[in-house]
Amino acid sequence: MHRSRWWPIPVILALLAGLFAVPTAAQASPAVSYTNPIAAQRADPHIYKHSDGYYYYTATVPAYDKIVLRRATTLQGLATAAETTIWTKHASGVMGAHIWAPEIHYIDGKWYVYFAAGSTTDVWAIRMYVLEGTGSNALTATWTEKGQIATPWSSFALDATTFVVNNVRYLAWAQSESGIATNSNLYIARLSNPWTLATAPTRIAVPTLSWEKIGYAVNEGPSVIVRNGRVFMSYSASATDANYCLGLLTASASSNLLAASSWTKSATPVFTSNAGTGQYGPGHNSFTVSEDGQSDVLVYHDRNYKDISGDPLNDPNRRTRIQKLYWNADGTPNFGIPIPDGAHPVRLASHNYPDGYIRHWEFRGRLEANVTALADSQFRIVTGLAGSGTVALESTNYPGYYLRHRNFEVYVEKNDGTATFAGDASFFRRTGLASSSGISLESQNYPGRYVRHSSNLLYVQAVTDSLGQADATFTLE
Repeated sequence: MHRSRWWPIPVILALLAGLFAVPTAAQASPAVSYTNPIAAQRADPHIYKHSDGYYYYTATVPAYDKIVLRRATTLQGLATAAETTIWTKHASGVMGAHIWAPEIHYIDGKWYVYFAAGSTTDVWAIRMYVLEGTGSNALTATWTEKGQIATPWSSFALDATTFVVNNVRYLAWAQSESGIATNSNLYIARLSNPWTLATAPTRIAVPTLSWEKIGYAVNEGPSVIVRNGRVFMSYSASATDANYCLGLLTASASSNLLAASSWTKSATPVFTSNAGTGQYGPGHNSFTVSEDGQSDVLVYHDRNYKDISGDPLNDPNRRTRIQKLYWNADGTPNFGIPIPDGAHPVRLASHNYPDGYIRHWEFRGRLEANVTALADSQFRIVTGLAGSGTVALESTNYPGYYLRHRNFEVYVEKNDGTATFAGDASFFRRTGLASSSGISLESQNYPGRYVRHSSNLLYVQAVTDSLGQADATFTLE
């Protein structure tokens, strides 16, 4: 008989109650299909999905001398979209150097670009500035300078972002403050208009943890996503080399966001370099949504090498990348790891236990719920090692390792190059045996046997009844 060890009676009752609950972002959403990177030599990326059906994309260019925009109807389309320069640095004075981290927003019928800039007389006199654009298409809009965002301190300030919670518009940014021995802290204030603070700033984060102070003591690059009754503010920390990473602040959406006590900082970073996938220094992110509006998407930059010669700010090779942002059962975001370059991986959710996902645990294939070690449950569907119209499932956190059967038990193991391994790791992708919206994986070298779960473990077995069909059907997420 089929048994599931993780659903005792209290949980079953909770699941039944959940049938009548309002869906949240923590629930399953369809798989996405993207290929990384989106753009070479584009750092600090920001993507805004507008009501006209276009994604608008801007980022820091290596010369630090201008603001560029692209637009496309798909996220992948941004990779090949034409790029337009909408503004160029001043020849002298303020806004004349270090043009950094632009963000584009549409507020009350007009476009706004927030950016940081230095001066020709002092390139490190970084301050925050705003452009206003009129016109339906931001690439052809008429742009005017609204000037500097004034804060109480004349000090290093950058990475302004704006967001709305409970119909109140806020600004968050990074700035140095006299008397605090850090490079930058995070602040928040309400706005009276897109370029003017309506309240005194509140300091909500200071780099105090060890992983926030490698190279430099930095909290910068805030970005906000509001889900599940909470406000999540990601931010970047440490130097802009392989130590660069993301942290997370969390507040209740019903709290006073201008009170520092409303915010809780993650004890550990939520997104870091990963040698296994070849991604280093992931950071300065933004959030957008998939084309169907059902998946949140993480936008960020990183490099595909660790060692940098000289100042990381002079290294031009930060790339814009995107990947699906998943949600834990408790409603918190799960960033996972920076996925490998190339096609986006998927998760395979069980048809008959939709909270359960195929994952590896000590390299044994299992079906489990609440997989917070996200990458253990992410696989890239690639051409089968045995060819002949087959597919293989490559591990995300162990590239070169594949789902394969051995003695009809399923493992995740490194490809040893043998014909036996190729056959064991290759499957025919079939329409789901229990649902046409799912898929089933039929063994290439043992036709009639399918990947299925039984007592939470994965096997390659013959399917002879409706239970077996359900156990062998998976939904891509």
